[in-house]
Amino acid sequence: MANFEEMAMLFAVNNVEEHQNNFNNAHHERQTRNKEMITDPFKLTDRLFIKNFRLTKEVVKDLIILLSPHLSNSFRSSAIDLNTKVFVTLNFLATGSYQSPIGNSRFMGLSQPSVSRCISEVVTALNLPEIFNAWVKFPKNINELNDIRNGFYRNTGFPGVVGCIDCTHVAITPPSTNLNLNENQHPEYIYVNRKGYHSINVQLICDSNLKILNVNALFPGSTHDTHVWNNSKVLPILQELHRRNYNNFYLLGDSGYALRQWLLTPIPDPSTEAEENYNRRQMSTRSIIERCNGVLKMRFRCLLRDRTLHYKPEKASSIINACVVLHNMCITNNVPMPDGPNIEDLDNLGMVEDQDILADFNRNIDLTLGRQQRNRVIRYLSHRNVI
Repeated sequence: MANFEEMAMLFAVNNVEEHQNNFNNAHHERQTRNKEMITDPFKLTDRLFIKNFRLTKEVVKDLIILLSPHLSNSFRSSAIDLNTKVFVTLNFLATGSYQSPIGNSRFMGLSQPSVSRCISEVVTALNLPEIFNAWVKFPKNINELNDIRNGFYRNTGFPGVVGCIDCTHVAITPPSTNLNLNENQHPEYIYVNRKGYHSINVQLICDSNLKILNVNALFPGSTHDTHVWNNSKVLPILQELHRRNYNNFYLLGDSGYALRQWLLTPIPDPSTEAEENYNRRQMSTRSIIERCNGVLKMRFRCLLRDRTLHYKPEKASSIINACVVLHNMCITNNVPMPDGPNIEDLDNLGMVEDQDILADFNRNIDLTLGRQQRNRVIRYLSHRNVI
C-alpha cells in the first residue's frame, strides 16, 4: 500500500511539472508571436505606408524629429517609443477607427488606454503654437499676399483673391449636458447643426494649392458661418488692409456671407451676361475650398460624418487642428492621395442665401463698398472675355 501511495504521489508531481512546462512553453510562444506581430512600418511599400499613415516615409521621419522635443521619452523598458506614438496617432487620424483595433494591429500591439495616451500626446504637440503657427498661417505681409494672389490668378484667372473661405461640419458625440467651463463651455443642444447631428462648425481658408491658411474649429455646430467669420482673426487683418487702401486683396465666399470689400460673394439674381459670367467665375474659383474640404476629410477620415469623433468638443477641436497641420505637410511635400474612392465633403450644408442677414446691411457703407468692389471685378472679367 505504501508503495502504491508513493507511486501515486510521484505521478501527481510529474503531472504538475508537465503542466507547468506546457504553460511556460505556451507563454513563450505567445511572447514570440507578439514580437513577430510588431513589425517596422517603414518596411511597408510606399503605397501601403501612405494608405495606413497618409504621409510618406520621409515626411513621417521629419515629423518625428519635429515632435521629439515635445513628447515625453521614458527610459523604462516597457515605455512606448516615439515612433510608435506617432504611427498610432497617424493611423487613428487616417482611418477614424476605434482605438482598440488600432492597438491590436500588427504594427502596434498596445492596449486601448495606451493608444489613447499616444493620440492625446501627439495631438497636443501638434497644437503647440511653435508647431501649429509654423504650418497654418495667413500671410503676414504684402509680399506673401501677392504670392497667394498671383497663384490664384495663374490657376483661375480671377484677380485679387488671397483665399477662399467656407465652413464644414465635423461630427462629434453629444457632449455632456452639465455645463463646466473646463470641459463643456456650451449647452449640449448648441452643438446640433441644421442637419440634426452634433458637430463642430469648422471654418477653413485655403490658397489655390489647397493649403489651409487659417482654421477656426472653436464653434458649435449650430453657429452660423457668418458668426464664425465675424470672430475670425483674419477679418481684422483684411479690414486693416483696406483702411490703408490695399483694396485689391479679398476672399471669395458663398452667399451665406455678407458682401464686403474684402469678401466677395455671388450675385443673388444676375440680370446681365456680365453678372452671370462673374458668378460662373466666382463659383468656379471658390470651388477650390470645397475640394480642400474633401481632400482634408479623404486623407483624415476621422473627420468624416460616419466616423464621428468620440471626444469632448475641446479635444475634438484639437484633433481637427492636428489634421490641418498634417494636411498642410502633405500639400507642401506633394504627398499623393491614398488609394480609394473619391470622397466629397459629405457635410456640406449647402450655399443658402440668408436674406435676413443681407437685408440688415442694405444701407451699410461696407456693403456699398463691397458692391463697388464686385462691380469692378465684373467689369474686369467681362473685358477679358471680350478680348
